[in-house]
Amino acid sequence: MAARRLLRVLRHIRKRYGCPGGQHAPVSAPVPAQVLPKSNASNDLLAMLLTAKYVDGLPLARVEYVLGRSGAIVPRQTLARWVIGAAQALQPVFNLLRDTLLESTVIHMDETPVQVLKEAGRAAQSQSYMWVQRSGLPDKPVVLFDYDPSRSGQVPKRLLADWRGYLMTDGYEGYHAVVREQGIVSLGCWAHARRYFIDTAKVLPAGKVGRAQHAITLIGKLYAVEKRHREGSVDERLAARRAHSLPVLAELRHWLDETLPQVPPTSKLGEALRYLASQWERLTRYCERGELPIDNNPAENAIRPFVVGRKAWLFADTPAGAHASAVIYSLIETARANGLEPYTWLRRVLRCLPEARTVEEFEALLPWKVHAIDLATDSLG
Repeated sequence: MAARRLLRVLRHIRKRYGCPGGQHAPVSAPVPAQVLPKSNASNDLLAMLLTAKYVDGLPLARVEYVLGRSGAIVPRQTLARWVIGAAQALQPVFNLLRDTLLESTVIHMDETPVQVLKEAGRAAQSQSYMWVQRSGLPDKPVVLFDYDPSRSGQVPKRLLADWRGYLMTDGYEGYHAVVREQGIVSLGCWAHARRYFIDTAKVLPAGKVGRAQHAITLIGKLYAVEKRHREGSVDERLAARRAHSLPVLAELRHWLDETLPQVPPTSKLGEALRYLASQWERLTRYCERGELPIDNNPAENAIRPFVVGRKAWLFADTPAGAHASAVIYSLIETARANGLEPYTWLRRVLRCLPEARTVEEFEALLPWKVHAIDLATDSLG
């Protein structure tokens, strides 16, 4: 039985008209608008390609095989050029997402390694980084990825230039410079602090309850307050934190001060205690306002699709490819955060993108300007 074809060839016939009297030059019908002019990639094919790689985690080599089974011979090098070209065309949408992100008073940040094989002046085995920022207004959540070969503090300074607000991170010291120099208020991650004590508890013999369990229990009480008042207003959440979280924090601080001098600093528990003590001011600052987050889980959750995809495609070939990945992941994860199915949204954007000229026309493509029901209508059309 013949394999079912997943693709179809679109044939555009452009009629050419001439003047019988010769007074006017011949006129041809305009070329249909494409994201990548003079290529064989239709706008819908690009949407499928970006979804296959960045949502489904298929390396371009596998996409090449899938297309080949349908009778379309497209080398992976060509697919890579299409991905980079699509990302370049989508850059104005990415820029608008960044503008929206920087309107927020709270930004989550995290970073994860990525390998880029062909980077000037660096060995193929060198480790680069993908930085993620997650925030946005409540009705406009934004997830942004940014590629940089460095993990230094200069990267947050570049990404957050002139921004003021609350920055939620783990304890990585690379964020200290931007906090210090720009007057940003730093928040600490309770999930990260809790993880230290969980790792400590794991090394204990089976059935033995150590001192780390006391910290885990108290941190659990902090999260219970957040869970009970997750749907409440900012004022309700602040009142709950003052009434219930602050007493738990006082108890945890008293236990920390008593326990820290008794534990060897090089032990697993000592490491957990030292982290808690060093981050205490940042960790407790969330109780000052009702809208501040208790942890950096939104950034860690946002970066997870990239980490999963990296296991499949392993590396980026060039910095241009890494930057393209950052742009596409940003758009896809922001669409998801706004409740949209990535492929149908990308297809809508790529169909409209060639005609967009003004800021208003690009803004109309942003995820919170598009409704899921409209995308469903596109699928029926």
